[in-house]
Amino acid sequence: MKLFILKYLFLIFPMFLLTETPTWKVKSSAITFKIKNAGLNVDGAFTLLEADIKFNPLKPEEVLIKAVVSSKSINTGNNMRDEHLRKPDYFNVDKFPKIILQSTKIEKTGLVTFKGTFNLTLKGITKEVIIPFTFMKIPEKTEFKGSFSINRKDFGIGGKSISLSDNVTIAISAIVTE
Repeated sequence: MKLFILKYLFLIFPMFLLTETPTWKVKSSAITFKIKNAGLNVDGAFTLLEADIKFNPLKPEEVLIKAVVSSKSINTGNNMRDEHLRKPDYFNVDKFPKIILQSTKIEKTGLVTFKGTFNLTLKGITKEVIIPFTFMKIPEKTEFKGSFSINRKDFGIGGKSISLSDNVTIAISAIVTE
């Protein structure tokens, strides 16, 4: 039990040393998505993330997060499908080259857990999304990690389909440095 408490204190202590709102730079990231198509899970990812992050876990009211990813970077592991998804019926990457996620409000919900309200802009349509996420600062790494779901049709991605699910689950992980 004492070892657990020591590990727990070691995990959270660095956060209490933050007095200013630091700016974080993305060292590495993973933006993945999952959708059902014809009853099977289709997994994919986006790369080329750029982000402006000002985050102090003790001052969530001062947080500013803006993340931008290239819609052209979509990768499902199938080049023919990826090219199809880049067309106007889906992401229309020539007209809408960026996917943007901008924080509007961050609330602390636990020691390392938060609830973020964000504006997500996909294919020129902006909708509010709620993203529960964690912020972990330990000696080995500092990481933001969260996931959320959207309805693809809310953003004009793909049309009516009897085989393609409307719901898409998106997971975001970013290793950051000050």
